[in-house]
Amino acid sequence: MMNHKKSKCAQIALIIAAQMVLTTLSWAQDVSLPDPPQARAKKHVVSLTLHAVNKNGRDAFEFNGETVAPVIRASPGDTLKISYINDLPSKSPETCAPNPCMDMTNLHFHGLTVSPNAPQDDVLTMLAKPGQVLHYSVEIPRDHEPGLFWYHTHPHGESERQVLDGMSGAIVIEGMESYAPKTRQLRERVLVLRGRSIDDDTHAAELRAKVEIPSEACGNAAGEASEIFTVDDAVRPQIEIAPKERQFWRIVNASADRYLDLQMDGQTFEIVALDGMPLTYHEPKSPTRTANHFLLAPAGRLEAIVTGPPAGMRSSLRTLCVDTGPAGDLNPGMVLADLVQPGSAGKYRTPQHATNIPPPVYKPVNVELLKNSAPDFTVTFTEDKNGFYINGQKFAMDASPMTRARVGTYQHWRILNLSAELHPFHIHQVHFLAYAENGRPLSQPAWLDTVNVPYGGSVDVILDFTNPVIKGMSVFHCHLLNHEDKGMMAKILIK
Repeated sequence: MMNHKKSKCAQIALIIAAQMVLTTLSWAQDVSLPDPPQARAKKHVVSLTLHAVNKNGRDAFEFNGETVAPVIRASPGDTLKISYINDLPSKSPETCAPNPCMDMTNLHFHGLTVSPNAPQDDVLTMLAKPGQVLHYSVEIPRDHEPGLFWYHTHPHGESERQVLDGMSGAIVIEGMESYAPKTRQLRERVLVLRGRSIDDDTHAAELRAKVEIPSEACGNAAGEASEIFTVDDAVRPQIEIAPKERQFWRIVNASADRYLDLQMDGQTFEIVALDGMPLTYHEPKSPTRTANHFLLAPAGRLEAIVTGPPAGMRSSLRTLCVDTGPAGDLNPGMVLADLVQPGSAGKYRTPQHATNIPPPVYKPVNVELLKNSAPDFTVTFTEDKNGFYINGQKFAMDASPMTRARVGTYQHWRILNLSAELHPFHIHQVHFLAYAENGRPLSQPAWLDTVNVPYGGSVDVILDFTNPVIKGMSVFHCHLLNHEDKGMMAKILIK
């Protein structure tokens, strides 16, 4: 009897100890999603300092003493003045695609129609070694479209490691309410979805269980998931939304190499913008689209109105399985966040919208002649055991531009994917109309800055080179950053 009591007491003690351990782990808690820090303009200048640091073996942005990347909020006509300090160690504790890691770093302002020249969105010559500082001064054009953009590091050869560690943040260009009046009084949420490697995590099995990765296979890839998604760095947090409440969600897939097929249980997305481009900007008669789920390539953004589930209904934001192809990485479904009723109305903030935003300007473009013409340029993605290529070439810093474009023009490009896995195509400085896949017209063409290219297939796009601010040497690449690091990038001279 005494032994039985001791055994039972020992079991209870073990249970209590295990519970105490769980409560110390952020991924094990039910975390209510807070608003991230904001960096806002004063007298039309957004001024901030970012540090690149290594904490607990991972690279990160440090802002105001915390390793949390701020949401940068600006209006058309504002200037981003960013001091970016490389405080990474001179000898990196991590591994890179081409080793050794040099701990070089810089910033890319993804999707913004700004200059590719220093001190703006220059990823080719602006590079900081440990101990060095970069001073960015990025001028947002007065006629810039409103929407969700993002910033992340872009040192060739080290991009994947730094972005996988979480070196990314959101940029909001104000004024969406002018193009989508329905968003004006809605609760806004900026959701940065990042991929987190769990290969070396001692709690990998618990993390996979936490996000409910299904046991059945996803696509052609075998094995267990090596990454999970976080929402604003939290694993499966709670998002407060009242029954039938409408909120404006701005979502960026900030992963280095994973796709999202977003779904909100029992609800739909009322889409108002994609990749920072209001739908109505090019199609004034089509301000929104409705979708039950939406495929978001790495670097893609979705801005949509969502509605809270009915009272008593359990609902989650999740990603579905994405088959990335016979040679692709495992991209399983998982729960991203749970939707819960608000704990108190006081937690909600009144929407803050920028003042003096100009009225909407629309830009319908007749591209039928370009659609029916031969491509001005063809991008061909290939890969082998030695690396990744565009048109048979690996990227080199001293390479000449692979192609050229003249300011004031549109070009028809065809992107061919001759590999056995998906590749997301991205070009800096410009947006493009993706209108055909595998030679067939898309049912819903869209203006994007990143587009998925099916394996063994093709995508046709019309690129907009009409804005004079984009003159200079820019780049285009696969936005699976491991592929970009290993060569799948090329230069374009815009003149």
